[in-house]
Amino acid sequence: MGDLASYAKQNGIKFFLFNFTDLFGVQRAKLVPAEAAGKMQKAGAGFAGFATWLDQTPAHPDILVMPDTNSVIPLPWRPDVAWVAGEPWMNGEPLAQAPRVVLRKLTEHYGKKNMKLMAGVEPEFHLTNADGSAVSDHRDTADKPCYDQAAIMRRLDVIGEICQTMTKLGWGPYQNDHEDANGQFEINWNFNDALTTADQLAFFKFMVKAIAEKHGLRATFMPKPFINLTGNGCHVHLSVWTNDRKKNLFDDPKGELGVSKLGYHFLGGLIQHAASMCAITNPTVNSYKRINAPRTISGATWSPSSITYGGNNRTHMVRIPDGGRAEYRLPDGAANPYLLLASILVAGMHGVEKQIDPGKRLDIDMYAEGHTVKNAKKLPLNLLDALRAFEQDKYLQEMLGQEVSQGYLKLKHNEWNQYCRHLTQWERDNTLDC
Repeated sequence: MGDLASYAKQNGIKFFLFNFTDLFGVQRAKLVPAEAAGKMQKAGAGFAGFATWLDQTPAHPDILVMPDTNSVIPLPWRPDVAWVAGEPWMNGEPLAQAPRVVLRKLTEHYGKKNMKLMAGVEPEFHLTNADGSAVSDHRDTADKPCYDQAAIMRRLDVIGEICQTMTKLGWGPYQNDHEDANGQFEINWNFNDALTTADQLAFFKFMVKAIAEKHGLRATFMPKPFINLTGNGCHVHLSVWTNDRKKNLFDDPKGELGVSKLGYHFLGGLIQHAASMCAITNPTVNSYKRINAPRTISGATWSPSSITYGGNNRTHMVRIPDGGRAEYRLPDGAANPYLLLASILVAGMHGVEKQIDPGKRLDIDMYAEGHTVKNAKKLPLNLLDALRAFEQDKYLQEMLGQEVSQGYLKLKHNEWNQYCRHLTQWERDNTLDC
């Protein structure tokens, strides 16, 4: 796109949100007036890294966020403001622990091998009342509310505005649905290269929350906001293409279920690294209340608990819905968009390079028959187990980068320790009389 100042004049932009995403997936921004955008584009917007979830101290110099002008998105609900994804720099070079920097460098690395990860995401979210204590629609009480026509129409004002906004942005949304939990929704849009999809997912979460607030509601992507309801996943549909996007390297009409050997090797990498990836794909204490949950009121959690794959079968961690792609069902709504796709890219490409065998496809209902499968590896039971698995995965750490890996582990261990210092009502209810 080029010059931000010129873009502002041509499009009536008064402010730019110079944005970056920290290690925990929190979006940080400075509101830059259009008159200063040209200067800031060259010099960068200054931030104190320690004030965000980066592994820094107050003694570190400023990080300077340099905007990627190809990512500019005007806010359709506030057309005089434009969002632009950026990358933090420090001491004259990109910050190695910045999640977008990590993903961009990895896409460039594998691009030299003429391989491009393409991804489409399915982020689920709940619409709640303003304080988040209950779903926003008091009539949305069915045990099986998925695809409930009346319920989605009662929220057409919000869902419709989000969808129309995405259409204006050119994302190609193609369906909206009420999901399996009361008050839960999902919007699907066209897949794209990994970096573009990560930018879109980051913006999507910001957009959904902002539009919900306009309507007096709250949107949450929390993995398990209500204990008796299905949690919020962020399923990722995956394929690898040539750089020119003319050939899908996962596609093979003669392959098993229409997937190529390269595609199965990619799945082999995901399966081999799944437990350690959980630290990134399922990054909060609450995440493990989704993937290790008891049956919900709808009859199923729709979340994996074992490291398995199958055909068009939603009880497995990886589903092959049709030829040329796979669906990774493990991630949840709390995952950092950039680290999520970076970890998938690293793990899958490791499988391709080492020709890792994903093992036997299981064509069974894992919820009902999973106990009959011998040696099926289980997913971590909690965040600490996931962090320990990540610590042991030297390959994943090396490819993501030691600075981002060690910083992430340090901050997440701190988060776990803070959680352990918290006294819950369950503990009081069950141990007060000891």
